[in-house]
Amino acid sequence: MPDSGQEEPRIGVFVCHCGLNIAGVVDVEAVTEYAKTLPGVVHAEHNTYTCSEPGQKAIKEAIRKYKLNRVVVASCSPRMHEPTFRQVIQEAGLNPYLFEMANIREHCSWCHPHEPEKATEKAKDLVRMAVAKARLLRPLEPIRVPVGNRALVIGGGIAGIMAALNLAEMGFKVYLVDRYESIGGHMAQLDKTFPTLDCSICIEGPLMVDVYRHPNVELITYAEVKAVEGYVGNFKVKIEKKPRYVIEDRCTGCGECRDVCPIEVPNDWDMFLGVRKAVDVPFDQAVPLVYRIDRDHCIECYKCVEACGPRQAIDFSQEPEEVELQVGAIIVATGFDIYLPYDDPRYGYGRYDNVITALEMERLHVAAGPTRGVIRRASDGRVPRSVAFIQCVGSRDITRFPYCSGICCMYSLKNAILLKEKHPDTEVYVLYTDMRTNFKGYEEFYNRAKEMGIKFIRVDLEERQIEEDPATKNLIIRARREDGSTLELEVEMVVLATAMVPKEGAKDLARLLGLSVGPDGFFSEAHPKLRPVETLVDGIFLAGCCQGPKDIQFSVAQGAAAAVKAAEILSKPELQIEPLVAVVDEERCRGCGRCEEACEFGAIRVIERAERLVAEVNEAICKGCGACSVRCPTGAVRVQHFRPEQIRAQAIAATGR
Repeated sequence: MPDSGQEEPRIGVFVCHCGLNIAGVVDVEAVTEYAKTLPGVVHAEHNTYTCSEPGQKAIKEAIRKYKLNRVVVASCSPRMHEPTFRQVIQEAGLNPYLFEMANIREHCSWCHPHEPEKATEKAKDLVRMAVAKARLLRPLEPIRVPVGNRALVIGGGIAGIMAALNLAEMGFKVYLVDRYESIGGHMAQLDKTFPTLDCSICIEGPLMVDVYRHPNVELITYAEVKAVEGYVGNFKVKIEKKPRYVIEDRCTGCGECRDVCPIEVPNDWDMFLGVRKAVDVPFDQAVPLVYRIDRDHCIECYKCVEACGPRQAIDFSQEPEEVELQVGAIIVATGFDIYLPYDDPRYGYGRYDNVITALEMERLHVAAGPTRGVIRRASDGRVPRSVAFIQCVGSRDITRFPYCSGICCMYSLKNAILLKEKHPDTEVYVLYTDMRTNFKGYEEFYNRAKEMGIKFIRVDLEERQIEEDPATKNLIIRARREDGSTLELEVEMVVLATAMVPKEGAKDLARLLGLSVGPDGFFSEAHPKLRPVETLVDGIFLAGCCQGPKDIQFSVAQGAAAAVKAAEILSKPELQIEPLVAVVDEERCRGCGRCEEACEFGAIRVIERAERLVAEVNEAICKGCGACSVRCPTGAVRVQHFRPEQIRAQAIAATGR
């Protein structure tokens, strides 16, 4: 079948009912009959579900029967189904770019549900515009780029660990980079995991060791990504390794340097509830088990040097080291931070000794924590006889973080159950707005908490206040109940279930990688349903809580999913990239550089060629956004599939002029 795009247009239009998503509002039959009247249209039909197997078969049969050389589908979002239909027409012998979509679901039926006549007329307009553009479509060929078969995973929490291990087991070289001295992330800080109450480090610890020892994994800790260049299959990444002042290859992790260090400083790993030495590891199961000297607090007494002896692992002359990597795919698994409500005076956090966060409670539970697993009040060291857990602190708050953090209900239940197991006589309360226990084993866990005597009190999300009794250091909680009455509850300790928030530096990393973040500050995925671990930058994927709040099990699943998507790229010697990119007419280009200034992706630059300046496009990086084309004063830069004449034809079809 001819596929040059130069023949007289023979356009087929296929209008989708989408069940009742479209047909419940738009008169699909009327739109189809209208399409038959448009110039160049030789066939039009409507289908119940055009994206289904019968719908796809109907398109192929029509292409053959009516000798179609252009196809228009009027259905839902191109973002969702455009690749599907391009594949269909390619299988029928057409170039996949001789295809156009009209979105009559989102743009008609969904946004005008109560105006069916107007929605139908708008659908006709959109189909007319699509047909006008289709008449001017040209065949395009995919861009081919070579692929390096190495991967970079940024972030060594449980999601990053699982991504790295999965890729390594597939035979790919993986660089796992983490900004902290040890991998493990927040999961390594936990005592138990819900709903099974398995020991957290017992689950994660072996995986940390596995990834460290895997021959295909190179662990780069206490390091940060500083620069990223290139494109899918060919990323160049600069990593800065911060100095530990301890030589990794010589350190045996014996701890003798720590034992002799005279300086104690607040321990950030324990949420500052305990102390550590100026030379230390974050925790005893750290991977790698390599010590670091905190030069901000070190007094340079050199006792650590003496203790290290012939190993000579201490090196105060260390400087930051730059490492350059070349990888084919990148997985971002940078995790999350915990909101610390210093800015919310209602809770007294930071002012009242016995108001703590859930993560601080976690460190009190841990046997290796600051209290060796005994829950104690900061004010007097006593085991509290009454504890209240307050939910949704920061989360679901339009003035702070309007989203639900997802884990807080179960997180508080877990800490409440552990507390009750250790101290059965302690009165435990959970002040909640909604209990969200909607996954496997969660509701049973909630029921277990109630059976243990933990009291659940439903209160208003906003009307909550904590005051301290200066004499006893007890906390008086005032809140509005569900029935409108006022609750007044005195307890000896309050635990705040604070929000999961984007990782510090997430926006900076997003800029380096060319990624977008949502209004909540978390990294944005390409599509929430169909592409949940992909980004809009080819070759870069997301895993875990960097994409949004989630539980451990879902972070594990996303880590594995991101690894599979990365492997799809790494397993190929070359990739085919969509040719919807900018092209430069060098005869018209005068090398002014405005296009280079406009490009946010660094895909276009001005070079010298034949003793004159011209713009050059890196097709593998270009996203076809058109910013360069808009800025070009001579019209030398155009975007394939969105050429000026094609857009002009749509505008004329829409306006009649």
